[in-house]
Amino acid sequence: MGAFSESLFGIIENRISPIAARLSNQRHVTAIKDGFISSMPFLIVGSFMLLFAHPPFSADSQWAIAKWWLGMVARYSEQIMMPYNMTMGIMAVYIAAAISYNLAQSYKMNGFMAACLSLMSFLVVAAPQSHGALPVGSLGGEGIFTAILVALYSTELMHFLQKHHIGIKLPEQVPPKIRQSFDLLIPILAIFLTLFPLSLFIQHQFGMLLPQAIMAIFAPIISASDSLPAILIAVLLCHLLWFAGIHGAVIVGGILQAFWLTNLGINQQALNAGAPITQIFIEPFWQFFIVVGGSGSTMGLVFLYLRSRAPHLRSIGKLGLVPSMFNINEPIIFGSPVVMNPLLFIPFVTAPLVNAIIAWAATRTDLVNHVISLAPWTTPGPIGAAWSTGWDYRAIILVAVLIGVSTLIYYPFFKMYERQLLAQAEAEEKEKQNLQTVESH
Repeated sequence: MGAFSESLFGIIENRISPIAARLSNQRHVTAIKDGFISSMPFLIVGSFMLLFAHPPFSADSQWAIAKWWLGMVARYSEQIMMPYNMTMGIMAVYIAAAISYNLAQSYKMNGFMAACLSLMSFLVVAAPQSHGALPVGSLGGEGIFTAILVALYSTELMHFLQKHHIGIKLPEQVPPKIRQSFDLLIPILAIFLTLFPLSLFIQHQFGMLLPQAIMAIFAPIISASDSLPAILIAVLLCHLLWFAGIHGAVIVGGILQAFWLTNLGINQQALNAGAPITQIFIEPFWQFFIVVGGSGSTMGLVFLYLRSRAPHLRSIGKLGLVPSMFNINEPIIFGSPVVMNPLLFIPFVTAPLVNAIIAWAATRTDLVNHVISLAPWTTPGPIGAAWSTGWDYRAIILVAVLIGVSTLIYYPFFKMYERQLLAQAEAEEKEKQNLQTVESH
């Protein structure tokens, strides 16, 4: 076991960690991750309004509150759905602008002008005007991958032109704001000479917009990303990185955001259309089912720490209890420590893997509802799980079961670690007493 663990830790530290570190610092990956984070407030508010538009009651319910709620939705459906339509319904618009802004900032360019260029570029290919109106079908979940690609392309194009001083030169006497606006003239022209013809070609050749074509290309990947093997691989990679001291959730979550939001958009469209909801792997599924209490699903470990005979673990449990309730477990991971701790390695990786299997099976068999809404990741697990599944009380029960399962997985390893710490404390105490005896003589 010792040789195996040393070999495994060597692979993680020498092979996986350097690659992950470079990936996490790569400017395009960082821009995409920060762009999604910047868009989250719009998406959370929009998701909440979608839940309000779909009450968790049957149409023939006689409960007074249910009747009032259903009546409100039936009477004011368009007004209630407006916040959703202007947030989640066009989320790719915010994502395109936010990614471009962050990438431009990394190049020390004007982030606002880059965001404007990206927004125009995205609308050109995703919502070309027809009969005096802009079609919005590709501005939601269907347009996410297009938004990413267009944001990166338009910003890199702008960077290339500025780097090679290709643009309209104005005298120094011209105010800076006017010069900045003229700096966009050539990039805008370049967009209409490159992206726009590509969009027209796809429309005439295949009868679809660019986002629809890109979604058709990505369809097999999106389908594969929603499978149990893909979920388990993502969970395993995240926790191997965490174990090496790298924030695995940031790296893996940043990569998965596009798939999570695409799957969420598919589910919400199905909900609005009254069709079956199919997608499972969405961010709340990860946050509230797989990693209850934080990466490693350490909520159960916190409960064990609170009753530990080892003073160090008991103090860590008290320190980490409240943050863990809000899915923040750095005090547990670094205070235990879990990082590079052979005794806690197996449960730290195994607990979220087992949780993923149980939660996936429960969702696939409709024991709990599919995720249809975004809740802030710091929402306490049971509340966040119910919120994101359309206030399904069964999600609360599932979270409790998952915490119990993770507690059982951690228990034998926790006891071994506890005995090790107690033995170390006893040895240190004996050594201290021996020193005192020697000094007294």
